[in-house]
Amino acid sequence: MDLEASYGFAPTEFEDRVVRAQRLMELHHLDGLLLTSMDNIRYFIGVDSTFWESYTRPWFVLVPATGAPLAIIPEIGRAIIEKTWIKEIRSWSSPRPEDEGTSLVVAAISDLPRRHGRVGAELGFELRLGMPVTQLNAIIGDLKGVEIVDGASLIWQLRMIKSPAEVSKIKKAVGIAGAVYAQVPGFVKIGDTERTILREFRGRLNMGGASAIPTLICRSDVGGPFEITGGPRNRPIADGDLLFIDTGTTFDGYFCDYDRNYQVGRATDALRYAQEKVWDAHEIGLQAATAGVTAGFVFEQMAKALSSGGADLNSNGRMGHGLGLRLTEPPSIRLEDNTVLQPGMVLCIEPALEYEPGKIVLHEETVVITDGKAQLLTVRAPKQLAQIR
Repeated sequence: MDLEASYGFAPTEFEDRVVRAQRLMELHHLDGLLLTSMDNIRYFIGVDSTFWESYTRPWFVLVPATGAPLAIIPEIGRAIIEKTWIKEIRSWSSPRPEDEGTSLVVAAISDLPRRHGRVGAELGFELRLGMPVTQLNAIIGDLKGVEIVDGASLIWQLRMIKSPAEVSKIKKAVGIAGAVYAQVPGFVKIGDTERTILREFRGRLNMGGASAIPTLICRSDVGGPFEITGGPRNRPIADGDLLFIDTGTTFDGYFCDYDRNYQVGRATDALRYAQEKVWDAHEIGLQAATAGVTAGFVFEQMAKALSSGGADLNSNGRMGHGLGLRLTEPPSIRLEDNTVLQPGMVLCIEPALEYEPGKIVLHEETVVITDGKAQLLTVRAPKQLAQIR
């Protein structure tokens, strides 16, 4: 796998995203999109920078309803933007707390051809602003005849549908993680601590070509972990444990997100039963995830299989989500989500079962929706748990 040759996109990839955005702007009655978050700026111009870890200097990209996008960025970022496909760059000397690009943003929005008097911004569903709310209020207050409205629906309409080039990057992230998952029974042994296992796993991801590893979870307990969100402990894994490892590893900005479970020594009959029940429900979910059905339909099929018709179908909250430049993206695979699945959507299918109080079995695979059967991007986990001795 030639990872170095796989970084970046051709300019036509970004040009196509702008064209699609502009078609949607007409439907949403917008004169432009104002983007401030790392993910959305990267989506439209391709820049990769760790400088966003600093909150001192905001960055902006304005995508007009017609014409080319422009970048409004602190002077320190000009050189990197000049290497992208963006031609128009406006910058200011920063830090400048009295005006961190506010006047430049107001001027650029004011100069847009005005048809609807509305510009979309990252105000809503699963989005985050890359500037202080007080700065947004200042921009809104200085604009005359232009309303800043929520652009989340439009942004997710774009980003939920991945291009083949985006899917390729997700597949590379999946492959990097998958290679390490396969090695776990060879380098993990009874008595190793969660912290030690995680450290070794992270090192192997890095050696395999991971761009970044924002999420890596390692949890264990007798019969199954009691929770799957906390950090690693110094607890040694022991006979009878279920070891759970989950990673959101990235390649060139795009995430994988899936887990694997390992039987440590002997398993109880209850754990074997729960493993089989979740695996079977997972198979139903993978088969159900086809173009034209809703995300809620996929949830319902798995929930019925897990509950055998007797339990609350929505007790799990959700059993999966979209994937891309974020670890979790819309849609949510939950009963009430009526998003219709379309070719190009990448989904993590994620059934879970608390089979005894405080004992969880959770499986996760990743698929891309096609015109036919969903295509697995991960290598399907075996029905029988891999064993650590």
